[in-house]
Amino acid sequence: MAILQVVKGLTPGQQFDVGDGVSVLGRHPECDIVLDVAAVSRQHARITQENGEFLLDDLGSRNGTLVNGKKISGRQTLQEGDRIVICDISFDFFFNSPSAMLAGPIPSGTVSGGESGMALLVDDADEHLSGSTMVSKLDVSSSFGSVSLSDRTDVKLSAMIEIAQNLGKALDLGEVLSKLLDSLFRVFIQADRGFVVLTTPTGQLVPKAVKHRREGDDRSVRISRTIVQQAISAKEAILSADASSDSRFAMAESITDFHIRSLMCAPLIDSEGEALGVLQIDTQSQKNRFTQNDLEVLASVASQAAIAIDNAQLHKKALDQQAIQHDLQLARKVQQGLMPSNHPRMDGYHFFHFYEPAKQVGGDYYDYVPLSGDRLAVVLGDVSGKGVSAALLMAKLSGDVRYCLASETDPAVAVSRINATFARAGSEDRFVTFVVAVLDPSDQSLTLVNAGHMPPLLRHSDGAIESMGEEETGLPLGVSDDYEYVAYRRFLEPGDIIMLFTDGFSEAMNPRGELYGIDRLTKLMGARAVGAAELGQHVLDDVHAFVGGHPQSDDMCLACFGRNEA
Repeated sequence: MAILQVVKGLTPGQQFDVGDGVSVLGRHPECDIVLDVAAVSRQHARITQENGEFLLDDLGSRNGTLVNGKKISGRQTLQEGDRIVICDISFDFFFNSPSAMLAGPIPSGTVSGGESGMALLVDDADEHLSGSTMVSKLDVSSSFGSVSLSDRTDVKLSAMIEIAQNLGKALDLGEVLSKLLDSLFRVFIQADRGFVVLTTPTGQLVPKAVKHRREGDDRSVRISRTIVQQAISAKEAILSADASSDSRFAMAESITDFHIRSLMCAPLIDSEGEALGVLQIDTQSQKNRFTQNDLEVLASVASQAAIAIDNAQLHKKALDQQAIQHDLQLARKVQQGLMPSNHPRMDGYHFFHFYEPAKQVGGDYYDYVPLSGDRLAVVLGDVSGKGVSAALLMAKLSGDVRYCLASETDPAVAVSRINATFARAGSEDRFVTFVVAVLDPSDQSLTLVNAGHMPPLLRHSDGAIESMGEEETGLPLGVSDDYEYVAYRRFLEPGDIIMLFTDGFSEAMNPRGELYGIDRLTKLMGARAVGAAELGQHVLDDVHAFVGGHPQSDDMCLACFGRNEA
């Protein structure tokens, strides 16, 4: 049986047994290991024994779980002597009962909780937040970007100039928050600590920056969720002249532990009137408590800070988007490199191909695979979906296709192997329509295997059009892992041209919402007696003319090949 031994917090030296199966750590009384600390989530972490190993998971806690000073994400395999930190509580992990000598102080440099590594949001007791005569409020719900100066104009103006100068050129969020707190400490000389808490897109509260007046005061900041949520929900700046005796914040552990005598908390309201988070400063001084004038200054500062934070977040999004676009451009080049750029050379035959994804990368693809006996496989596929995920599946599929076609002489058996490999890879709801046409110049034959794709179109030298192998068409790849495909075989006459295409052509849409359609494509193929290259280009020109300026909605892939005239 494994042991968790308390190193810091609770009772140092106390040991908890980690039994077989699952042990849940948290604040809830029904947890296997109860940690009765406000900053600990109700169900904070879990240790699971599997195959002789002990695995640690964080259960989506507010303040995270650390192993050897690093915040974990996903499962962490525990080793003998690992240091586990949950908020202010530190444990050492042992496979067997440790000696008393192993209980020691927490190592320097290890921090606990919070995304900032220095701040913990704690749940305070639910109290009625009204009726206190010692508290002032200031509505800031519509103060985005505005500055309101009343008494002590010189102090407020100095504060706003300070903030404007420091934040005007700052675009990095960390730099914005750091300069913001530095400025506040110069304006409010009685402040002992300050912090910024921001809301995530999912509504979670995350401490992002913290500052202490006194150097070396690096203990974890305990932030009252009660105060933060009150400021955010009411969109009011809050002033408490004596927070430790304020009835609104009764039982708030963060206040009593820190001996807060006065605090100010102001919401950060964006241009849409939504709260980005809060800005709070507090003091332990009994003589220099914050005043109503101070609250007005902080509210104005919060208004300016909200602009800077909003801009910093937008700037980060823009940089992230640029990075994504850059990665996609590289992915596009890689994908293009997976497909042939030149036409194959085969005596008596001519070829044409075209590929254009709807996004930077796509799930359509074509390939030419040389086979034994001077044969050539012309391959075309369409992975369900678009974008990066479809492109990754296409990249894997293209490798499997080349291997199976090269190692199996019968195209139908090769496609059956390709299907089994794809289906067993766990692609879940993804499938691929796929067609391969094998040319054999020794007898001018074509062997076609179709896995759920649209039948290729054959144009005879006299302009007649027919669909090829409709009766032999099987299921798309990935639908059934044991499906056996059958081949369609025919001989090609001089002047015959075959067109393989994806539904990006037949379903191309014009501004009126009309589809290009198979019928239009069929008529176009039979209208002119030209070679594969001329026919392919003629199809592209006609589709582009039909679509006009309407955005491309699907990947477009086309492969034409034909036998030369006698």
